Amino acid sequence: MKVALVTGGSRGIGAAAAVELAKLGYAVAVNYKTNFEAAESVCKEIRDSGGIAMAFQADISDPEALDRMFDSIHDELGEISVLVNNAGVAYIGLLQDMSDEEIKNLSGVNLMGAMLCTKRAVPEMIKRHDGVIINIASMWGEVGASCEVVYSACKAGIIGFTKALAKELGPSGIRVNCVSPGVIDTDMNSELTDKTISELCEETPLLRIGTPADVGKAIAFLASDKASFITGQVISVNGGII
Repeated sequence: MKVALVTGGSRGIGAAAAVELAKLGYAVAVNYKTNFEAAESVCKEIRDSGGIAMAFQADISDPEALDRMFDSIHDELGEISVLVNNAGVAYIGLLQDMSDEEIKNLSGVNLMGAMLCTKRAVPEMIKRHDGVIINIASMWGEVGASCEVVYSACKAGIIGFTKALAKELGPSGIRVNCVSPGVIDTDMNSELTDKTISELCEETPLLRIGTPADVGKAIAFLASDKASFITGQVISVNGGII
């Protein structure tokens, strides 16, 4: 049984990725930080469709919590074949208005968390000479966003992390890619006004914002054998907005 771990898998893009990976036959470990009910709802949807899924709690920026989670996943489901580094937090505001703690928290989850999770997943993948790592960036990591400076920097870091790691792990048979979403209908964008959403739709060549399923399907493709010769790439799922 192949196992996929999706961090931040209780909602939005993470939940969609978990569902799509289950369709490929993966047993899915759905990571969450605080909302067990939402994570369990995703797992129930997968189990009701005949798949295997379990929820696992951890703050991915906490190394000790990660150690416990990876041990639990190994005991309950087995070795991880696919890692989706999806968990993220946002902050909208001027850099000078952010506290040092807010900067540390954003960096800890959006960038360091992905690195810490990967560090723990990689040894078994190397041993098997097989594995897939998919990092979730953002279009703001590609072009930058005013009032989302730290978030943009972290997501740019994820892109660099992906490209470098792909070169490092390629000889070990491990593929590393990045999905870079545009404006997606998730909780992270729920505070946008209807007027802003309408303007964003007009700016997007496909004339709509994306859905979590749009991104989840791209993640599943990269996890599948159909992408067996794809590594070190950034797949932009943004409707052409940039």
